[in-house]
Amino acid sequence: MKPAPFEYHAPQTLEEALTLLAEFGDEAKVLAGGQSLVPVLALRLSRFEHLVDLNRITALRYVGAADGVTRIGAMTTQAAIASSPDVRTRVRLLADATARIGHFQIRNRGTIGGSVCHADPAAEYPAVAVTLDAELDLASVRGTRTVGATEFFTGPLMTVAEPDEVVTEIRFGPVVSGWHAQGSAIVEMARRHGDFALAGAACAVEVDPAGRVRSLRLGLFGVASVPVRARAAERAAHGAVAADLDPVAVGRAAVADVSFAADVHADAGYRERVAAHLAGQAVRQALAEARSAGPAAAAGGAAGPGGAV
Repeated sequence: MKPAPFEYHAPQTLEEALTLLAEFGDEAKVLAGGQSLVPVLALRLSRFEHLVDLNRITALRYVGAADGVTRIGAMTTQAAIASSPDVRTRVRLLADATARIGHFQIRNRGTIGGSVCHADPAAEYPAVAVTLDAELDLASVRGTRTVGATEFFTGPLMTVAEPDEVVTEIRFGPVVSGWHAQGSAIVEMARRHGDFALAGAACAVEVDPAGRVRSLRLGLFGVASVPVRARAAERAAHGAVAADLDPVAVGRAAVADVSFAADVHADAGYRERVAAHLAGQAVRQALAEARSAGPAAAAGGAAGPGGAV
């Protein structure tokens, strides 16, 4: 099939794009990488009178770091994120998640802003954003605002963004300050490589000099209407001796309060069992990485996510 007719707009600046969205309202849709929107339009699952293409707005393509905060422009491609030294050393979980997104052809076109705005509950970037408490900047002709990732996602393919708003930047703050060892891991289960996950887990853990868990962040995706944080499991792990922490028990605690989704791909009970196992795997891998990062952190100061900086 082919998309229903629409008028195509290619603004050169963010201000032009915001003006168009304000003018056309609900009749307009933002086009980022197009890896999700174009198939939806081609199958006529949705239609819009106007498409506002952001690809010519080069000011929205960047990765930078300052004062411990990693800033990523919304139109930065997934391939650019994967190859960024700043992302690899400062937000290791995001870099590892990128490798799991579809295939390289998709990553060459897909953008971080497009992924978080599409808000597929099985997608990796929304899960990482929620797990790491990322912040998103949204702009419109009315001004700008900042929203935390947990508040941004409201349901399957739904966010708090208004029709005239554009996500301009995603920020990942410093995980800790001072001496620490940190590890992260993301694991998922899909029927085939490149498919969306039936269930997945993302974890970032910090271990203090005494070998205790300073913090553990654990997110689940592909299992509910939005990516979810395993808050009860996180609280239970806080302050525990890392060497004594049982990843299997953490995995079981992670699924205790989740309302699991059921669909044609998997029922709720299956997703719960798989999610518990994957959460335990993610915790085990993150703890192992933190232990291996410890000596390097002691020699060189603070370690970045996944190793020493």
